Amino acid sequence: MSSSTRQTSKKVKDKIQYEEPDYSLNDVMLRGRVSDIAVEKILPSGDKVVEFRLIISRIELSGVDTLDIAAWSAKSRRSALSLKPDEWIEISGSIHRRFWKAPTGLASRWQVEAAEISRI
Repeated sequence: MSSSTRQTSKKVKDKIQYEEPDYSLNDVMLRGRVSDIAVEKILPSGDKVVEFRLIISRIELSGVDTLDIAAWSAKSRRSALSLKPDEWIEISGSIHRRFWKAPTGLASRWQVEAAEISRI
């Protein structure tokens, strides 16, 4: 085996043995007030999603954050559609960046995908 073949083989072996750490995590738990009535949308793909915004107060500073929430599963869509403005809820889910074609080109936004929605 030539020297260059051994080096290439070692590089491949090193890559095969490398594994990412097991501590990546995309879990979100939020509590806040519903800003307005949830809206159901039917996407060009035929998929349905219910979207609404959650208002979360900042404890250490005065002010609020308003986050976009998306409910994709049938159960979470039903829950979201039953929410009332100013109702306090808790959401568990994950953060996703959505991409789509807009008239001006590729567009994106971050949103929380709600796996569970609970009234509190």
